[in-house]
Amino acid sequence: MGIIIAVLLFSFIIIFHELGHFLLAKKNGIRVDEFSLGLGPTLFGKQIGETKFSLKLLPFGGACMMGEDDADDLSEGSFNSKSVWARMSVIAAGPIFNLILACIFCFILIMITGYRSPEITGVLDGYSAQEEGLRAGDVITEINGRNVHIWDDVSLYTLTHADEAPFKVEYERDGKKYTAKLEPRQLEGDAVPLLGVTSGDIVKPGIFKSIEYSVYKVKYWMNYTVDSLRMLVTGQAGLKDLSGPVGIVSAVDNMYQEAAPAGFGVVMLSMMNFGVLLTTNLGILNLLPLPALDGGRLVFLIIEAIRKKRVPPEKEGMVHFAGFALLMILMVVVMYNDIMKLF
Repeated sequence: MGIIIAVLLFSFIIIFHELGHFLLAKKNGIRVDEFSLGLGPTLFGKQIGETKFSLKLLPFGGACMMGEDDADDLSEGSFNSKSVWARMSVIAAGPIFNLILACIFCFILIMITGYRSPEITGVLDGYSAQEEGLRAGDVITEINGRNVHIWDDVSLYTLTHADEAPFKVEYERDGKKYTAKLEPRQLEGDAVPLLGVTSGDIVKPGIFKSIEYSVYKVKYWMNYTVDSLRMLVTGQAGLKDLSGPVGIVSAVDNMYQEAAPAGFGVVMLSMMNFGVLLTTNLGILNLLPLPALDGGRLVFLIIEAIRKKRVPPEKEGMVHFAGFALLMILMVVVMYNDIMKLF
């Protein structure tokens, strides 16, 4: 059952991404030849107007085919016949829709479960926070210049920027702002270094505040993705820490097995929370300025907007082909690591 849920969740996120491309293409009068879920041979297809809607054999991936790779097609309704700004909006729409979906998921989660407040509920003996004079009731607002809106922001920063300690923490007390320098410290019995502050208060806001904090939660996951990429580039994390489709399915299946005894509601909330991570990752990664990704296509369109002249299609095509080949090699390596983790 967990595997089926994983496939459905991943497919929904992909189709929402492609829906962004599709809707902006239609908005700009661009002809969409095929809108498909999955990859490989077509299992089922139906022509509706000018667009063929298809279900492919392999359940991962999807496509919104607009013929943008056909550089010679400048006919009415073709992708390349539109202005550079229209084409940029179509390409950017996919990742943006992923972030919109993340906001929707977070709004539902916060309405039901709330969020952890950045207000300190306790200060532990023997740690830096106690020595710096922090106390219960203080509200952390910044850490090393990064805004803090939820407690997860603090946890993430101390985990992914451990090399930047001591941390400059800004906090509020009775309406006034104060700063402190906190040095993580690992005392006997601690699994990891700690700042010496705790926060366990769960806040359940109303509808409008839930909208606001859903944006903060998505911002947290965006920082999570960017920080993880930074750790990968700097060598603080390795390729073995990456997960592909196989790893995602395995993680969702394990999550389902743990949540199932608690009932359907807990399973749905767990899947939705994991879905926020997946869709935010997909959105941010697709915006990276790398060939074959949406971000790579945007780079060429930005160059075209600046030069007032399109980059020769054959050169752009070669760059994207090389990027796609490297991406496939990376996917094979990640998939191999995922399979090895199962045994």
